Amino acid sequence: MKSFVCSLCHNGILGGMLYLDGSSLTYKTGKLTVDSKYRNLVLPLSNIKEISWKWMIFPVATVHTKIGEDYKFIIFNKPRFEKWFKEYSK
Repeated sequence: MKSFVCSLCHNGILGGMLYLDGSSLTYKTGKLTVDSKYRNLVLPLSNIKEISWKWMIFPVATVHTKIGEDYKFIIFNKPRFEKWFKEYSK
């Protein structure tokens, strides 16, 4: 499992961590004021259609799911994330 410092862009910027392993991409935050869905957001790799990138001061990844949901994350080490995402999503 690999971990990445990130922020979820949802009703503001929510700091947390992304965890990537062979089965899922998981966002976790300890902020209790955040809806429980977003405190431990698990996105199975099999449900991720693609990840697109935009630069807005920091690299912003938009995770597009096969069911039409999109999630935006500021990921502070884009090259390392891309390397491991490619490796795990083979």
